[in-house]
Amino acid sequence: MSAQPRVSESAVSDLVSRAAEFPRPVAKKKLIRRTDVDRSQKFRRIVQFAFLALNVYLGIQFYIWVRYFETSGTSVYAARPAGVEGWLPIAALMNLKYLLLTGTVPAVHPAGMFLLISFLAISFLLRKSFCSWLCPVGTVSEYLWKLGRRVFRKNFTLPRWFDIPLRGLKYLLLGLFVYVIARMDAAAIANFLTSPYGLIADVKMLNFFRFMGQTAAITVAVLVVLSVFVQNFWCRFLCPYGALMGLASLFSPAKIRRTEAACIDCAKCAKACPSKLPVDKLIQIRSAECTSCLECVAVCPAKDALAFAMPRQRRLSPAAVAAGITILFLGLVFYAKLTGHWETNIPRPMYMQLVPSANEAGHPGL
Repeated sequence: MSAQPRVSESAVSDLVSRAAEFPRPVAKKKLIRRTDVDRSQKFRRIVQFAFLALNVYLGIQFYIWVRYFETSGTSVYAARPAGVEGWLPIAALMNLKYLLLTGTVPAVHPAGMFLLISFLAISFLLRKSFCSWLCPVGTVSEYLWKLGRRVFRKNFTLPRWFDIPLRGLKYLLLGLFVYVIARMDAAAIANFLTSPYGLIADVKMLNFFRFMGQTAAITVAVLVVLSVFVQNFWCRFLCPYGALMGLASLFSPAKIRRTEAACIDCAKCAKACPSKLPVDKLIQIRSAECTSCLECVAVCPAKDALAFAMPRQRRLSPAAVAAGITILFLGLVFYAKLTGHWETNIPRPMYMQLVPSANEAGHPGL
């Protein structure tokens, strides 16, 4: 019999090392399908469009109120809706600092401050859900990119090296506003808000859209077009209000939580996330970019794999999220009304003098 050829130890070692270069196939996890019907997007749309309708109603009422003073009282009168102060975030931040410094609720634009507090409370308890459930700009932005996806079959994703620094712009803008307000003491804030400019800041805001200049119109048009092609362009890259809500949401106990054992690694959640977060790779989503839209939860096919939950896996149903947002929002509004801190009580003759010349009211710092 011929001798069997011997294999050297080095050859065996070489074969083992080469085999290690090829990873073993990972067994595909068994899918245990969800049996529940996900209604998160239905609830979210109800809240979105209810708040959008509320803002449209307030805008029309405010326009009628402004026209009454512009026509020297000859047109139809409507009471000034204090809710329009929600569109004055800088004044709201000023008033919040004034309250913290003095312990006194400001007399001018207090509603804006209470709305800001309610939005911050929502962001703290339910993450940045203000942006995807309540904000009318966020709602319009969302349906713009959905329109783009329907018409052009896709949305464009910016490269990571450009996306990350671009996201920092909204924090830079927020930092500039905070820096300016941080330098103001209580007296400076009071002087600003009681100046002609501060008293009718809401009218000037309306007139910006009514009498938009060419540069502003082009800027808005560019933002609209970009929002069609890039998901949530304004919200994702430029909105300082959303940046503030995102920072508040970092302290929220509620998070999107993934159960690794139940997850089948299909990555549908990551593909559905408008904020482009790697939901399928993380156990918890801690990012300030998460808006609690629950789109990832809605598309997850696996039972108990993904949920919006508090610590210890206490899941929050879409109905609970909608109820929580509504209670926090309406609760702060009713509190402000019951305590007499909702309306800006300025005599009608003063409005009759200031509103018609709103565009002439210069910034007190200029």
